[in-house]
Amino acid sequence: MENVLDIIDALAHEKGLSPESVKVALQNAFVKTAQRLINEEFAFAAEIDEETKQIRVYQTITVVDDYDDDNLYTEEGDVNQGYISLSRAREEVDPDVDIGDEFQIEHDIESHGRTAAMTLYREIEYHVQRLVEDELYNKYKEKIGTIVNGRVTRVDDKNTTYIEMDEVRAVLPMKSRIKGEEFFVGDVVRAVVRRVNIDKVNGIQIELSRTSPKFLEGLLAIEVPEIGEGVVIVEKAARIPGERAKIALISMHPQVDPVGATVGVKGVRINAVSEELLGENIDCIEYTTVPELFIARVMSPAIINAVSIEGEADNEDNPLKAIVTLPADQKSKAIGKSGINIRLASMLTGYAIELVEQEGGESSEGSKVEEKKDDVSSLEALFG
Repeated sequence: MENVLDIIDALAHEKGLSPESVKVALQNAFVKTAQRLINEEFAFAAEIDEETKQIRVYQTITVVDDYDDDNLYTEEGDVNQGYISLSRAREEVDPDVDIGDEFQIEHDIESHGRTAAMTLYREIEYHVQRLVEDELYNKYKEKIGTIVNGRVTRVDDKNTTYIEMDEVRAVLPMKSRIKGEEFFVGDVVRAVVRRVNIDKVNGIQIELSRTSPKFLEGLLAIEVPEIGEGVVIVEKAARIPGERAKIALISMHPQVDPVGATVGVKGVRINAVSEELLGENIDCIEYTTVPELFIARVMSPAIINAVSIEGEADNEDNPLKAIVTLPADQKSKAIGKSGINIRLASMLTGYAIELVEQEGGESSEGSKVEEKKDDVSSLEALFG
């Protein structure tokens, strides 16, 4: 093949790839073509001559003992062209060769005619396409957990939304959409990259989500400059998408109030995020490493009298228990509508929370909330 370097430059420019990676892909295509045309078991190598701009294919021949019939002959009794006996090698190649030495012979792929041309074309197309997909895979693998924008191209009968993002198409499953959301062809959608896969059959697959806590964190980084610049950090986040969320914030600067900076003047910043999430209420809490204090803050808007930690966390099935003591009139606030407040508090802190009314000092029936592993798994499956 003449002017192979020009072909490499053209492919690299067209596909947005580096010339060196295209060069390797082209060499692999020639090697695979030689194996298909000659023998799959033979060892081939392809080299590019920088001066002539041609690519040459070589087969590696291994020198073996004269009596090594296992390598010198195939199972059918034919001569194995991948090996050569020691005596023959010394006679035909080099009198100083020894067992285990290797040498190369050149194969002219073009001599195989039209079949070789068609096979080579398919191999080049395949290897370049794999290279493009690998580049895209690495690019979007680094974007997992970050927000991307795209335009809706299709919504199927299962309400799976297909979104065009630059050079790739991503998928937003129904389970990863906020309840009540509807998208139509042409809509511009923001979502977080949740998963990136690649395989030989389907190529690169990108899954997006609007229900993941990472989506909430990404929106906050966009709307709140202090979070985007790293002055305020979102330490933890928990969501029940479309309904309510709790975020724990840390300030890296002593003069910056993390909650005030995130909420903004008259709530303008947090409201902008809430609107993107279909009115999801977002509670902002200042994070602390003191678990009792952190749990008391997370139980807001309920007013807590005391928090004590009991037991030891053996595994996910048996997390640490937090005993929360509070006035009787604060119990409903602590639990929240349909238990949403205490569920989010448990998700955010990682503690199984038990509520104890101050009056009488005994636990009321039904006030105990322990998140078992299957409950956590169902929440994750439902909300992303």
